[in-house]
Amino acid sequence: MSEKVFELKEAWKTIFIFLAIVTIMSTIFHYAIVNLYPSSIYIGALMWCPAIAAIITLKFKGRSISSLNWDWGNWEYIRLSYFVPAFYVLITYILIWLFGFGGLPNAEQILEWANELGLVGIGALSPTVCVIVGIILIGTVGVIRAMATTLGEEIGWRGFFIYELRKVLSFTGVSLFSGIVWASWHWPLIVYYGGNIALELTTFLIVIISMSFIMTYYTFKANSLWPAVIFHAVSNVYIQKIFPALTSKIEGSEHWLGEYGIMFAVVTFLFGIYFWRKAKKEKL
Repeated sequence: MSEKVFELKEAWKTIFIFLAIVTIMSTIFHYAIVNLYPSSIYIGALMWCPAIAAIITLKFKGRSISSLNWDWGNWEYIRLSYFVPAFYVLITYILIWLFGFGGLPNAEQILEWANELGLVGIGALSPTVCVIVGIILIGTVGVIRAMATTLGEEIGWRGFFIYELRKVLSFTGVSLFSGIVWASWHWPLIVYYGGNIALELTTFLIVIISMSFIMTYYTFKANSLWPAVIFHAVSNVYIQKIFPALTSKIEGSEHWLGEYGIMFAVVTFLFGIYFWRKAKKEKL
């Protein structure tokens, strides 16, 4: 057996071990989230399963945890990993507002948001100031808080998994394979908590694979897992916490809104295509 074939076989074995451990561990916490309370505790634990699986796999293969790409990386990619997801969520909601799938918030809605953030006085005096302060607070403190859980996912998915896949697949293959695995890892929760399950599974698959292309690009360019940690946290915060709170729902158009919405899938898909072409052009 040639050395190259041996290396490929070892890489696939490592990938299989990692995925097996992730599956076993995640199944336990998927069950806990559905059947036990408070579920938020188990969601946090679930998000750390990929990291723990990566660490166990490294130990099993006799490799050091320090072999993961812990360096901060180029600041350019750190900055872009904040602004790109914030930008694509902004575009998503501008299109939602323009096409009438959702409305801009009214003063009462902003005041309710201010109450939740403890900004009652500011919100009562000026809804505009309340929105600005709210976005700044959630977009900074909220993102840092979200990074505590996205770090668990990204140590596993982007810190370890895609680098193993890179040994056996092209950039396109790495992004597709890791995206499908990452999306399917979420599916049990969508099946249990979702409304229009078929639609949500489809849109979420598109979103996650598209994000996978972007995050794989930044991870490989920076040779660091931190851009993916930040990117993931920012995307979650803006699509889950900020823009939904600033959008009035219009009956009958709910399937266009949020992280499972059609509009988000369309926008992220276009971004994914752009980064796929960019990576191919750069021979990444």
